[in-house]
Amino acid sequence: MTRILVPIDPDQPARTRSAIEQVLRMRRSEQVSIRLLRVQPKVSGHVAMLFDPRELLDLQLDAGAEDLQYAQKLLDLAGVPYTSTVLVGRTAETIAVAARDYGCNRIVFGRDEPGLAGTIFGSLAQQVRQHLGANGDPQVIGS
Repeated sequence: MTRILVPIDPDQPARTRSAIEQVLRMRRSEQVSIRLLRVQPKVSGHVAMLFDPRELLDLQLDAGAEDLQYAQKLLDLAGVPYTSTVLVGRTAETIAVAARDYGCNRIVFGRDEPGLAGTIFGSLAQQVRQHLGANGDPQVIGS
């Protein structure tokens, strides 16, 4: 069975839709297990001082759960089972670590519209590839 990780960015619904469509196409030809992932960024130390650590984590996890709802709805409408996870950390690094920790064979990103940040820093998919290293396992699909 192929284990697929789908990182979700709520600010890019077209990219999310594209990633889900790719996963649904893969599902037609092979057995897959799908895990949706939302990485919530760490907050600055100044902001963190204003909250109890547990309260801050709960706020981040709740916000991440909301961010996953669009992708969950798409999979629910297709009748496809999945699991969802929210983690807190640096986005590219956290995606790479999560993919390894969950035993994923593939990380599926949707089509990316390159913006200024992508031009300067490289796309998120490229950054994840760098964190995965030379062996490239799991396979990163998308831009």
